[in-house]
Amino acid sequence: MKKIVKKKKIKKKVSRGQAHIQATYNNTIVTLTDATGNVLAWSSAGLNGFKGPKKATPYAAGIIVKNAADRAKEYGLQEVDVFIKGVGAGREGAIRALHANGLAVASIKDLTPIPHNGCRPKKTRRV
Repeated sequence: MKKIVKKKKIKKKVSRGQAHIQATYNNTIVTLTDATGNVLAWSSAGLNGFKGPKKATPYAAGIIVKNAADRAKEYGLQEVDVFIKGVGAGREGAIRALHANGLAVASIKDLTPIPHNGCRPKKTRRV
């Protein structure tokens, strides 16, 4: 009978990474990655027990970031470049929470998609 030997997983050390924040009207999702975009930790409002309209609040964003930052600290993450997408209420709350949880914010870039007169709007409703 062969003995199975598992390799010990080596945690990589990352001092600078990226924080991707998706803040919609219904939810807030935070993903912390290394410089190349490999995910270190992520968190969302639903994962932290928020339901319904509470998911898109600035308070929920703070809790989400705290959860993700604690898990990313295991990798030695200290400084992040923030990429924010969406127009939800958790936008500013998430960035403030990053700073409050000991992560230095190096830069903030807004990646919110903006239509350049894209789709034709629905015809007006007549009652």
